[in-house]
Formats: sequence, structure tokens, C-alpha cells
Amino acid sequence: MFQIPSFESLNVGLALPAISLAFGACVLLLLDLFFVPKDRKEITGWLALVGVAVSFVINLLTFNQSGTAFMDMFVADAFSSFLNIVILGSAFFGILLSLDYVKRTQIERGEYYILLIISAAGMMFMGSSNDLVMVFVSLELLSIPLYVLAAFRVQNLRSEEAGMKYLILGAFSSAFFVYGAALVYGATGTTNLPAIFDAVNTIVATGGSSLFLLLAGAGLVLVGLGFKVAVVPFHMWTPDVYEGAPTPVTAYMSVGAKAGGFAALLRIMAFALPAFVLREGDTVAAWQQTFWLIAAITLILGNLVAIAQSNIKRMLAYSSIAHAGYILMAVAAAGTAGITDAATQAALIYLLAYMFTNLGAFGVALAVERDDGSGTNLEDFVGLAKSRPGLALMMVIFMLSLTGIPLTSGFIGKWFVFKATLDAGLIPLAIIGVLTSVISAYYYVRVIVNMYLRDGDATAPGATRAVNWAIYLAAAGTLIMGIFPFIVTSLTDMVTVAASVIR
Repeated sequence: MFQIPSFESLNVGLALPAISLAFGACVLLLLDLFFVPKDRKEITGWLALVGVAVSFVINLLTFNQSGTAFMDMFVADAFSSFLNIVILGSAFFGILLSLDYVKRTQIERGEYYILLIISAAGMMFMGSSNDLVMVFVSLELLSIPLYVLAAFRVQNLRSEEAGMKYLILGAFSSAFFVYGAALVYGATGTTNLPAIFDAVNTIVATGGSSLFLLLAGAGLVLVGLGFKVAVVPFHMWTPDVYEGAPTPVTAYMSVGAKAGGFAALLRIMAFALPAFVLREGDTVAAWQQTFWLIAAITLILGNLVAIAQSNIKRMLAYSSIAHAGYILMAVAAAGTAGITDAATQAALIYLLAYMFTNLGAFGVALAVERDDGSGTNLEDFVGLAKSRPGLALMMVIFMLSLTGIPLTSGFIGKWFVFKATLDAGLIPLAIIGVLTSVISAYYYVRVIVNMYLRDGDATAPGATRAVNWAIYLAAAGTLIMGIFPFIVTSLTDMVTVAASVIR
């Protein structure tokens, strides 16, 4: 007979950072409905910032706690705590960029902020998922609000198109993930990640159909989550959705959705399937070759196609695809025995570096964008250094960081990813990563050339106080992480995959 678990057995305290954010969204929904005037919805935005800040503080206070909750479906460890920093930081910047944008584009609704933090809660639950069922539920909690937010600028046909494309392809990706999870369950008899980890050794030793079921299941899981992180060939939606969605939403999903997707990929591959090999005695996971090939193709396509873009949002979309390839390099490296911890730490460092840099770049793009949605072409940045020298300088920092120039967070992220890749013996992939980084300098430096070396009259109608604060904070994070990387590495050093597979 089914027994209802007690409050103590649920161990809710371990999930307090994510629960506080989800609960805050519910409270905020009621406050917005009954107490916030229709013409003062910025109040809801500021309250959403408070909710994110509270969850951030709780996460820091519980950073060193570890254990499971909700009948082993939720796990708290250093990995999830660090990811929460990235996710909550993305939500904070996303809300700050939105405060004035939604008003000047006439899409100010209280539910905008509520959907954003509900999505963030889904990302946090995904980073703490200890079960494939939990991963799927978190994936939907992450995705459904983003479908709505992408189409939130309803008077703009491109925004409606973005929401529709994201919804349809998102549904397909969820179906692939569920099918993959079903095959993994068929092979192992469980959906619990630590139990899958334990079952893998038996499957490898006995062989048979279970081995092929597990391989097919892992492949379909990659397809499902590959859509969320926008790796090739599951990237088709990215340029159109990034261009059509409201710019703050684009900025937020470019980091948050990636953090959630890679969290699930690392949980499943590096935590549950690191010992999944086709023959006993192998030191390389069966899925590694597929991952590094996809990473290589993603790096090449993302960086080469970005060169041809004339719209800053589409350029950053293909740049986002390329950066997913760099993070996937670390995931692939995690398939080599003995490198799993270092590769996982490298992926986390890269995600934090990418958060500061990409959100800052989108912040400058938002500042240049006009109220009607125009002003997003690269030509609109011509002469920005004369009219708004501060903004131009911030954009230089972000472009150099995305390229991977030293003393920026982007350099630190790439350093650790390349190191893990080389340690894993994936030398061809590391070479491709270096070469594509050089290629990326062309389209990043082109933005700098437009701002400083061409005459023009670029304006920044969207450079409000809140947007400027977001840009300057992102720039500060980019430089501090680049100059003092030990601040971040001291946190990632606590991430140990073997200790996180809690039984």
C-alpha cells in the first residue's frame, strides 16, 4: 500500500533555494493580481528582483549542504548550488533589463516577471534532479514559461513566430527526451540516476540487449536536451527565436536555458553514465565520441555562420550556438575516466563566465534598440563610441570576453575547457576549438570597428538607468572573474562527481 511520506522524510530544507523562488512566484502572482495597479507593474518587477535575491542568499547559506529530498528525486550538492548562482544571476539580469523595456514597448504585464522566475525555478530543479522523471518535469517547468515569453510582444509578428517555433520544436524535443528516458528505464529498471550508475556495471558485464537499449536511450536524451542547449543539428530554432523574442527574454534564455540543459546533460552523462562503456576495461564512455563530434560541428557552424549575420541578435544567436559547442567540449571530456571532475568544473566555470559576458552584450544591444524593435543591425552601432562612450567601452569588454582575450571571464572559461579537453586526450577537438575561437574574433571585432573606427550617429534610446546598471554589473563580473579567477575556482573545487552520486 502506498504510504504518504512525512514532512521530515521529504527533507524539504535541502530544496529551499528552488522552493523559495517557486513559492515567491505564487505569492507574487496574487500580489500582482490584487494589489499592484495596472499602470504600476514595475512594482511587480522590483518584487521579483527581491524574490531572486532572497533565493540567492538562501543558496549561499546552504552551499555546503548535501543530501537528497523528495524520496531521492532531488539532490543538493555543490554542483547544484553553483548552477543556482548562474541561474539566479541570469534571472536577476533578465528582470533588470526588462524593467524599462516592457514599459517602452507597451508589453508591461505583471505575469511577465512571474513567468520569468517560474522558468528560473524550473532551471534550478533541473540542476538538482536526481531522477529522469524529475528532469522531465523540470524541463517542462523551464520551457513552457519561455514559450509564452518568446511570444510576449504580441503586436510584433516576429515575436509570435518566435513563440510558435519554440513551442513546436520544444514539444518535439520533450518527446525525444521521454522516449530516451523510457529506453534507459528499460535497460536499467530504474529512473533514479544513482541507481542507473550502479546498474551500468552489470549491464556492461552481461552485455545483451540492455547495452543497446542504454546506448539508444542516451542518444535520444542527447537529442532532447540538445535542443535546449542549441547544439548542431538541433539549433534550427535559435536564430529566429532569438531575433523575434523580446530582447530581455532572448538575453535570459540564452544563458538560463543553456544552464538548465547542460545541468541535465551533466547529471545524466557525467553523474549517471560515466562508466557506460561498450567493452569491459575501456576508459572512455561509449557516448564520448558522439559528443565530441557534435561539439566540433557546433563550433564550426556556429562561428562560420555568425560571420554572415548583419543583425546583432542573430549574430549573438549563432555565437550562442558556438559557445554551446565549447561547453559541450567539457561534457565530452567528462567521458574519460579520471577527468570527469575537472571537466564538470570547467563546464560550470564556462557557464558563469558566459552569463556575465552574454547578458552584458545583450544589454548593450537592448540599449541601442528602438521602441519599435528596429535598431538591432550592426550598422546601428556605427559611431556609438562618440555618442555613448561608456556603452561602447562596455561592449568592447564583452566582445573581447566572448572572443576569449586574457583578463576577461571568457578567457578563464576557455582555459579550463581546453585544459579538460586536452587532459581527456581529445586533441583534434581542442585544435578545432582554438581555430574557431580565432575565427570568432572577426565578427566580434567587427562590432568594435563599427563603434570606434567608422563615423556615424548611433543612439541608445534604451539606455535607461536599470539597463545601465545591468550592463555595468555584467562588465564588473566579466573583469573580476578574468582577473581573480580563484574566486570562482574556490567554489567549483567543491564539485566532486563521485561524492555527488548519493546512494
